[in-house]
Amino acid sequence: MSKQEPPEREEDGEPFSSGKDPDLPSTDVTEGPDKAPHRAMFRAMGFDDEDLGSPMVGVANPAADITPCNVHLDDVADAAIKGIEDAGGMPIEFGTITISDAISMGTEGMKASLISREVIADSVELVAFGERMDALVTVAGCDKNLPGMMMASIRTDLPSVFLYGGSIMPGQHEGRDVTVQNVFEGVGTYAQGDMSAEELDDLERHACPGAGSCGGMFTANTMASISEALGMAPLGTADAPAESDERYDVARRSGEAVLQAVEEGLRPSDILSKKSFENAIALQVAIGGSTNAVLHLLALAAEAGIDLTIEEFDEISKRTPKIANLQPGGTKTMNDLHEEGGVPVVIRRLLDAGLFHGDAMTVTGRTIAEELEEMDLPDEEEISDEFIYTVDDPYQEEGAIKILTGNLAPDGAVLKVTGDDKFHHSGPARLFESEEEAMRYVQEGHIESGDVIVIRNEGPQGGPGMREMLGVTAAVVGQGHEDDVALLTDGRFSGATRGPMVGHVAPEAAVGGPIALLEDGDEVTVDIPERELSVDLSEDELDERREEWEPKDPQYTTGVLAKYGNDFGSAANGAVTNPGAKR
Repeated sequence: MSKQEPPEREEDGEPFSSGKDPDLPSTDVTEGPDKAPHRAMFRAMGFDDEDLGSPMVGVANPAADITPCNVHLDDVADAAIKGIEDAGGMPIEFGTITISDAISMGTEGMKASLISREVIADSVELVAFGERMDALVTVAGCDKNLPGMMMASIRTDLPSVFLYGGSIMPGQHEGRDVTVQNVFEGVGTYAQGDMSAEELDDLERHACPGAGSCGGMFTANTMASISEALGMAPLGTADAPAESDERYDVARRSGEAVLQAVEEGLRPSDILSKKSFENAIALQVAIGGSTNAVLHLLALAAEAGIDLTIEEFDEISKRTPKIANLQPGGTKTMNDLHEEGGVPVVIRRLLDAGLFHGDAMTVTGRTIAEELEEMDLPDEEEISDEFIYTVDDPYQEEGAIKILTGNLAPDGAVLKVTGDDKFHHSGPARLFESEEEAMRYVQEGHIESGDVIVIRNEGPQGGPGMREMLGVTAAVVGQGHEDDVALLTDGRFSGATRGPMVGHVAPEAAVGGPIALLEDGDEVTVDIPERELSVDLSEDELDERREEWEPKDPQYTTGVLAKYGNDFGSAANGAVTNPGAKR
């Protein structure tokens, strides 16, 4: 922006009019003599006549010193702003919140995480609506930033480009790449006595070397990859590392792209379709993406008014193999994927195998197939076959996401396969009414082979907020129980969780779902091949217990947790709070 004196009025020109497209929402605050006070406010911030005559592009930026995922986002947003200015737009940056999932993990504060998705969507929607924005570039770092920003774009239906802040580089410990996942699992290994305090301390100091979102195919990187499959971000924009020159080039190009979308009148409603969501699920299961993406894709589809059910994740996973060797179900990181050509290389393989809709639209105004044709991707023979596998010879025959049902989860539960996809386990339930109770049990060394750890009252309403439980799951795995202990909850898991961990059990305990009726010692079965989550009780026995069940008093009766806790819908439908979304 540059300050300048207002031009002299032309005798024959229309005063107080920039000639801007009258259909742009920003004309509500920039055009006409009655908008002189509004323009005066803009001029106070250094905007000039040229700016006021340009499309007004909101840059939603959740930069914060709360998390390494977001600490660098001011620089990313600045690059996007430069792209907007170069393309002839009027960038207006505004902030919103973030919660660090990794830092709040294992604490009461983790209940704020899923709520932050809603607050981000609400706040961006409010600013865009209230200030009459013409378009949006939505910047995101930590996990819930990504769906929150995309939800806001869908609600406003303004021309929008989604911009990821990029992934952290892997750390180095004892000659190997490590991520924060290794630190969480190290806590369990240390508790077991199999890691020294010095080694855990050294691991802690080297796992997270700088800015960027957690490095494996955890939730942030999963949702960033999915943004490309949905068409809400240009292909090839998800995998460049944070703070790299490539990341800032992506940001600049995203700023330019949003002006093209304004010019073409291209909105999320023109881009998103059932095919878009089927593509997103296919990519999720092929790369071993986070279970959280199930929740977020259901919420995004609900916002867009597109029919999507939890069962469809399983249907697509059955026909789509897992072809990427990425953490936590593999060994590689997002940076490794970038070095192999990025997310478009995976999409190309799925498309060539008939597992992806090439005619789905993208934010560029071109289809997925057309975009791939324009990209300079490595030839197939140049791609490491120990990292990105072929569809014909995959890493696993089916996709990583499984939807389990049965008398413990009539509305479904979600599991990500990170090990044996033939896993079958039956064992006695060990019941805990909160994550903290379960963590104490695990850390005190009480786990026995064959146990089924059940953590309930952690769902969207019951938590409230549906906490992630990487601390507990990592401690279980870190103590050597990845293959002989199962865990199930109506809460959530981190994208870094591995092992037979079943989340999103629905209906949740707070509303009287069957998980609320379990008692210690009940025989619970987790059967991946049969997609079963059940308890060895008859329907009559469950009904008898249901008659005795009483709901717990809410833990919070005031404040933001009470408000959103009352508004959350079922995890089986995305845990949406927007009353207008399809629930």
